[in-house]
Amino acid sequence: MLTQILSEIYKRDLAKVKAEIELYPNEADLWRVDGEVLNSAGNLCLHIAGNLRHFYGAVLGGSGYVRDRDAEFSRKGVSRTQLLSEVDAALADVIKTLAGLTDEDLEKIYPIEVFGSPMKTGFFLTHLATHLNWHLGQINYHRRLVAAKRNHVGSTS
Repeated sequence: MLTQILSEIYKRDLAKVKAEIELYPNEADLWRVDGEVLNSAGNLCLHIAGNLRHFYGAVLGGSGYVRDRDAEFSRKGVSRTQLLSEVDAALADVIKTLAGLTDEDLEKIYPIEVFGSPMKTGFFLTHLATHLNWHLGQINYHRRLVAAKRNHVGSTS
């Protein structure tokens, strides 16, 4: 049951990530940072995808994906098309992995310790959904902030 719920949440919310990325009128705006906003939408998108591809695809699904977490935050100028492709790959890893999990698997301890102590797989996979939503909100806010600054700079008042 939880796997079906998580599948629906990830489908919905990764579609929202893609929609947010597509709403940026200018690809360069995906990479803007300003003041204390240090993570660009592009880097947040790479982080979301890398996080899911690692914890779902590689750790649980055996996909062979090798994560470079530092690059998720240091790469710049990745095309919108490539960002969307990364989100698609993450969704594919999530859906494939969830389809292979049983309720018993969700009760097992997640194969690696992430927060310094063991936790059940179902708990951690639910945490990953909330983590995705945290960053989705940041991307939405970033997009609106960048648009407001662009409009303010372009105004004649």
